[in-house]
Amino acid sequence: MCGICGFVGPRDDAVLGSMARSLQHRGPDAQNLWSNEVASLGMRRLAIVDIESGEQPIFNEDRSIVLVFNGEIYHSPQLRRSLQRKGHDFRSDHGDGEVIPHLYEEHGEKFAEHLHGMFAIALWDVGRRKLILVRDRIGIKPLYYAHVGNSLLFASEIKALFHHPALRKNPDFQSLWHYFSFKNISSPHTAYTGIRQLSPGEMAVFADSSLRTNRWWQLRFRENLEISATEAATRTTELLSDSVKSHLLADVNVGAFLSGGVDSSAIVALASTLSSTPIKTFTLIYDHGHIGKDEDRRYAQLISKQYRTDHFEYVLRPSDLEEELDNVITSFDEPFSGVISTFFLSKFIARHVKVALSGDGADELFGSYLPHRLSVPLFCYRALLATHSSIEHNRAMLVPFDDEIGYLSQLAMRGDEASARMAQYVFDDASKHSLLSGDFFRIEHLELTETLTRLLYSRSRTGDPLNRSLFVDFETLLPDQVLAFVDRLSMAHSLEIRPPFLDHRLVEFTSTLPAHLKIRGSTVKSILKTALQHILPSPVLERPKEGFIMPINDWMMTHLSGLLDSVLSPNQLSGHGLFKTNKVLEILSQFRSGQRAFASQVWTIFMFQLWWNKHFGN
Repeated sequence: MCGICGFVGPRDDAVLGSMARSLQHRGPDAQNLWSNEVASLGMRRLAIVDIESGEQPIFNEDRSIVLVFNGEIYHSPQLRRSLQRKGHDFRSDHGDGEVIPHLYEEHGEKFAEHLHGMFAIALWDVGRRKLILVRDRIGIKPLYYAHVGNSLLFASEIKALFHHPALRKNPDFQSLWHYFSFKNISSPHTAYTGIRQLSPGEMAVFADSSLRTNRWWQLRFRENLEISATEAATRTTELLSDSVKSHLLADVNVGAFLSGGVDSSAIVALASTLSSTPIKTFTLIYDHGHIGKDEDRRYAQLISKQYRTDHFEYVLRPSDLEEELDNVITSFDEPFSGVISTFFLSKFIARHVKVALSGDGADELFGSYLPHRLSVPLFCYRALLATHSSIEHNRAMLVPFDDEIGYLSQLAMRGDEASARMAQYVFDDASKHSLLSGDFFRIEHLELTETLTRLLYSRSRTGDPLNRSLFVDFETLLPDQVLAFVDRLSMAHSLEIRPPFLDHRLVEFTSTLPAHLKIRGSTVKSILKTALQHILPSPVLERPKEGFIMPINDWMMTHLSGLLDSVLSPNQLSGHGLFKTNKVLEILSQFRSGQRAFASQVWTIFMFQLWWNKHFGN
């Protein structure tokens, strides 16, 4: 894992540093080792741009501004030329991060607004004795911090912070409560008391032992109801093409994920057109095949053949998962029960390239998941009920759920859109009350997940039901789950993954598109598919969404069955008293009886228990 780490305190004018697996094997003299290592301003970096002279930390001309950062600034050549015209001198040949201290000199705390890329930044202003931490707009790169006494600790990984002796490892049961719904911990919170994560587009400023934070960027939906489908498709193509071009900037070979779906295929098609050499592409397939995923291989090969990529396949076996599960848990530092297959494919890709493009983010921009598909039909169903209109005569308004009136009725009866969304999470609040015990109910003011979800909907500031749903995912699912597993599981193998769909210019443009351009009837990501018609074959555009998942459900019934019994045994569960043991065993029994709807609940409990055992024992 490459990233940043350091601290600033009352006895340290500029104790600011960056390193890879910072301070992970320290003994009793951790305080001195921390200070020495950070103050030395040393670093091991994953060199992608300006390999020879782009080392960190980075300074301005008189060394009054010190910077360490993780990520990439894609338009750094243009910024560099602009800054040079204003009289700024650069030490490196073309290091992308070197533009940041000079931008700070020009724009002060508004410097991040001029950056185009993915980044976690720590900048120390020596003269003002001020530390500035910044996370990129979308939340592609993580940044954690802890305000301990008069000091501020910060790092790209939580594990680095715990090597400081002043920080104690205690679970945050409020955050863990939400985990059992979301499958992840949501920023700005973490699984530990006293440790926070910067939210996407957030800045923290630490000076005179005080800390303030603010969101310097946040997605706003302002629908342009006048835009035509042709205009929207043309602009989408232009922005995505430009993004892919900028994401190819590197001094090393760049590869690409290729699942055979629309999103990754689009990135491969555009990258292949823009690259002067064949792109290396990588597909994950499963030992003995898997229902719903067998087609990935065929479609990926179709795209590879059309664009003449240098194609590789990795076969994942159940034994691989069991052998590496502890390393997966280690990569996260927090409980996580989302997709983890990226760990295995990244390990394979890292043997061939240091950078890989991905199709991540398209689902959250253009609409694809069940809550997205449900948003407009459910909105219309409620409207029909409110006006006492005939459901039967207005079924066309409910497509693609026009034959599932009972399901829409069930969701509508739960209450508002936040209540309906809870039915689509792993556990709703009522289910968690039946499952959880002990310290969860010693929280003085327990915030229900439905309350948090309703707050997110209220912040969306749009009446478009689909865009409201997309906003909720943009604030939670995308940064805290999708981008979290992409970053943690790829950087565990020193592989940098770049998501061109999450260029903030494309993100901001899609926020102006109304629902009917994103999901049309049963066609998800409709305008994106229209934009891609000239570069992708129709079989790929028309294939149903399957997702980048592992056959966990099958493997928990077979190869992982013994491990499940061991980890979720009454003896282990009773060690911490956080679960009602009988309820866990009931859920496990229902799953094994063939009720696959309980699979995600079993996996969520299982991954929590593995994390707890690793960090707190029994």
